[in-house]
Amino acid sequence: MKKTLVAYFSASGTTANLAQKVADAVNGDLFSIVPTIPYSANDLDWTNSRSRSSIEMNDKSFRPAIKDHVADISQYDTIFVGFPIWWYIAPTIINTFLESYDLTDKTIVTFATSGGSKMGETCRYLQPSCANSKLVEGKVFNKEATIEELSTWISTLKL
Repeated sequence: MKKTLVAYFSASGTTANLAQKVADAVNGDLFSIVPTIPYSANDLDWTNSRSRSSIEMNDKSFRPAIKDHVADISQYDTIFVGFPIWWYIAPTIINTFLESYDLTDKTIVTFATSGGSKMGETCRYLQPSCANSKLVEGKVFNKEATIEELSTWISTLKL
C-alpha cells in the first residue's frame, strides 16, 4: 500500500509545526530536511546581502547539502514538501531534497509558511527538480493554521 510523506525544511520551527499538522491531516510520515551545516541567525539575515541565505538564494543553482535521506522513497506516491518562503520561492535546499530521489510518477504538493509573501514563482523554480512527477502548487499558511483548515485545503487538491 502506498503512503504519503510530509517532508519539510524549517529554519525557525514555524514550518516544522505546520508540517506536523499536515502529516496528521493526511496520516503521513514526517521527514525533516536538515542541512549538513545548520543555519545560524546570521546565516538567515535576509537584510544582509552577504548572509548565507542571501548568497544561496542569489544563485538558483546552489544546492546546500542535506544531512539525512529518506530510506525508501519508493513507498510513497504523494509527497508534501513544506518550507518557509525565501525571496518569493522555496529555499534551494528544497531543490537539493527533490533532486536526491527518483520522483517518477509521484505527486509533489508544496506548502509554505511566510510572514506575508505568497508562493511567488516557487513552482517555476522547483519544476526542473521534479523530473517525471506531477508538481502541485500549494498554499502559504500562517503559523496559526489549524488541522481543520489544512484538511479542507487538502480535500480540494486534485491528487
